[in-house]
Amino acid sequence: MTDQTQTLTLTQVEDLTRRSLAGCGAYGRQLELAVQSIVDAECDGIRTVGLGYLPLYCGHLQVGKINRDACPQHAQIAPSALRSMADSGFAHAAFAEAEQAFYVLARQQGIAALSIVDSYSAGVVGWFVQRLAAAGLIGIGFANSPSAVAPAPGASPFFGTNPMAFAIPRGEKQPIIADMATSQVALVTIKKAAAEGRPIPLGWGYDANGGDTTDAAAVINGGALAPAGGYKGMLLGLLVDLLAGVLSGPNCSFQAPVFKDNSGGEPKVGQFFIALSPGGLAPGGDHAYADRLETMLAALAAEPGVRLPGARRHEARLRAETQGVEVASELLERLEGFAAAS
Repeated sequence: MTDQTQTLTLTQVEDLTRRSLAGCGAYGRQLELAVQSIVDAECDGIRTVGLGYLPLYCGHLQVGKINRDACPQHAQIAPSALRSMADSGFAHAAFAEAEQAFYVLARQQGIAALSIVDSYSAGVVGWFVQRLAAAGLIGIGFANSPSAVAPAPGASPFFGTNPMAFAIPRGEKQPIIADMATSQVALVTIKKAAAEGRPIPLGWGYDANGGDTTDAAAVINGGALAPAGGYKGMLLGLLVDLLAGVLSGPNCSFQAPVFKDNSGGEPKVGQFFIALSPGGLAPGGDHAYADRLETMLAALAAEPGVRLPGARRHEARLRAETQGVEVASELLERLEGFAAAS
């Protein structure tokens, strides 16, 4: 810890998060699920969408980009599909509204889909699929977001960073969790570099003239992020916008008001989740599924330099639980200001 940072326990992180959101008008299930998501992001080492993201949530609550009075409702719309209406509130509360019905349907049918409509930012998509894995289900998630990524080198922003994630249950072992933006890097990573005045590697984004740049500020001020893996990343961004925008939405990326500031009104984006029951789909049931999975993962982990997806999250959580997390004093002061706003 330095004079510019303070170490908080996870209990203190939770308390500060709850007071900050409540000070800006969040309450009930909307509040509690958002608190869980922020604390889990801090625990898992995904700090750009932990406390560092909280001022954005607070500002959006204050100006109405998040509906503080949102009341999610869900309905079964097909034999193996559910829809949860987020009412322009947090995606986490809309997911929780349909969560148990989603699990039941996946176990009954072998596979089930859940679309979340009229929603706010999902934050960490891995947060949702990790819950599916904890329930013994393979989870796949997609979330669209406002335009930030060029569909081709040098083009204007069209797709969002449009993250996708999956989680694979492993019984008593830690699940496999993969969570990625379909841009070369997440927008919050570029914003953090810009705030700190640091250059970014070539290939992360373009300036307003469509040129490659190492200036993070040039990317977020009139430029665009680069898609991951070039054209292939653009195709993944398209897939996410199909599932979370066209099938969920109501806004596709190019239609959604920005997340980055308080302008533009409710984003009204969407999320889409697929749950698969391993024992219901795998030949031989749960036991055979587990045997084949562990055989594959053991062979993968034996490859030089390979780390199984999700291992860093688990390690970060263990550190956070025992050592707490360091938080910038400036950020703490800002959050305390939100907490005192009510």
